[in-house]
Amino acid sequence: MPVITFEAARLDKEQKRELVKGFTEVAAKVTGLPEAGFYVFLKENSLENVGVGGQLIDDRSGAN
Repeated sequence: MPVITFEAARLDKEQKRELVKGFTEVAAKVTGLPEAGFYVFLKENSLENVGVGGQLIDDRSGAN
């Protein structure tokens, strides 16, 4: 069971559909494995839960 994990900020349902479809198609083509065997996990992270350079992204953008 191949697993693909993608972490990003909030995504809408159409973006999620497109990512799952695209990741699965490309991975199946490259590996020669059937698309039905792939699991894709999308993890959404709010900006207050991600830090870069010692600061929360939420603080850097001023979007409190």
